Amino acid sequence: MAAWLAGAISPLRRNPQLVTGLVIILILVIMGPVGMLLVDPKGAKVGTAIPDLPPSAEYPLGTDTHGRNLLPVMLLGTPQTIKIGLLSGAIGLGVGIILGFVAGYVGGVVDNIIKGAADVLLTVPGLLLLVVIAITVKGTVTVNMMAVVVSILAWMWPTRTIRSQVLTLREREFVRMAKLGGMKGPEIIVQELVPNLLPYLASSFVGAVASGILASIGLEALGLGPQNEPTLGMTIFWALRYTAVLRGLWWWWGPPIVIIVLTFMGLFLISAGLDQIANPRLRRLT
Repeated sequence: MAAWLAGAISPLRRNPQLVTGLVIILILVIMGPVGMLLVDPKGAKVGTAIPDLPPSAEYPLGTDTHGRNLLPVMLLGTPQTIKIGLLSGAIGLGVGIILGFVAGYVGGVVDNIIKGAADVLLTVPGLLLLVVIAITVKGTVTVNMMAVVVSILAWMWPTRTIRSQVLTLREREFVRMAKLGGMKGPEIIVQELVPNLLPYLASSFVGAVASGILASIGLEALGLGPQNEPTLGMTIFWALRYTAVLRGLWWWWGPPIVIIVLTFMGLFLISAGLDQIANPRLRRLT
């Protein structure tokens, strides 16, 4: 057991970027449930405090024009925003993995259809299409619905990049040996190709999560997000709507921007660390 732990920890010691990024994201994810043990979540509801109060001992992040205590709003909103990124990234990358592996390995007409569909949709302005989709959603938008909306355009780029990776791997000797051994296409994909691309897929997932968070914040800043749930993007939307910048209420729009910057910094460090694992040339430089 001790030897296994040492073997697992050793690569992390040589990859401080990955460790730092994981720590940042982990803190942001757990700040919601842990923070709610110390702060009353009812303070995030409208009208529970005096509006427009600056930060103080009673309200460390102040209050907004709705009379909400911004500390529980941030504690609840940060995990919700990351949840949207995780769900949309998982859905988008999942579809991209299936289509990318099928297109790259099968080739021919199937490859042309999948590649053509991805290429065409990549030319469509993503934010504009997401705005149209978000507007057509009926009923109250929830965090899960927001993730689904964002994931609709999250599969094209992973499909293209994974397809290109599979095209290079399918001509390798180990794939030819697997074919000679009687393995079928699905078996080769699952047992031979996927394990070789795991670090790349992990890095792609991080990128998909970052793209999902960015797209959701863009939609929410336009007022197309979950109106009844305190996400970071919706906090910025309400701050813009009530002219918090012009009125000098920096504690309303400042904290969500800082948390968003920290989130993307953590995701960037994770992506860089995973790239170091996946890229042999980068490993030799460390």
